[in-house]
Amino acid sequence: MTYNYRQILLAADLSDERDHVPRQAKHLAQTFHADLSVIHVLDNIPMPDTAYGTAVPLNQDSSYEMLETVKSRLKQLGDELGIDPSHRWMVWGVPGEEIVRLAEQERIDLIIVGSHARHGLGLLLGSTASSVLHHAKCDVLAIRLPDEVAREQPWGQPSSQRI
Repeated sequence: MTYNYRQILLAADLSDERDHVPRQAKHLAQTFHADLSVIHVLDNIPMPDTAYGTAVPLNQDSSYEMLETVKSRLKQLGDELGIDPSHRWMVWGVPGEEIVRLAEQERIDLIIVGSHARHGLGLLLGSTASSVLHHAKCDVLAIRLPDEVAREQPWGQPSSQRI
């Protein structure tokens, strides 16, 4: 069977995959002479607890700082992988849905996602990887994150700054 991947999308978690999954994505893009794109989905949207708004006041400064940290991480990743800025996306929403939506919009041939080692029901795939696998109209490659990568701090940041 011959594969002809021309458009590859890396679904980047940015919190714990470090270099493993992005390195694999870059290698595959080079192997297939494909264009590599990256998406990060922000799914930490504060939702109201009551009909009158959130029960906990939101700190605008910390929300802005978190957003800037994620933007910086995405820029750093894109720069390291040589991804053109026009092929880098950061969107709000449900990760699996947004990854599949963007893949269809951009006519992606292969989506690459990281998959965490889990126990019990989550043993095979995480919820995002599973959602992408079941709803994407293109090939999906789930790359298992090594256990030691999952335990390390994200992109050199202290754990208190995890997003």
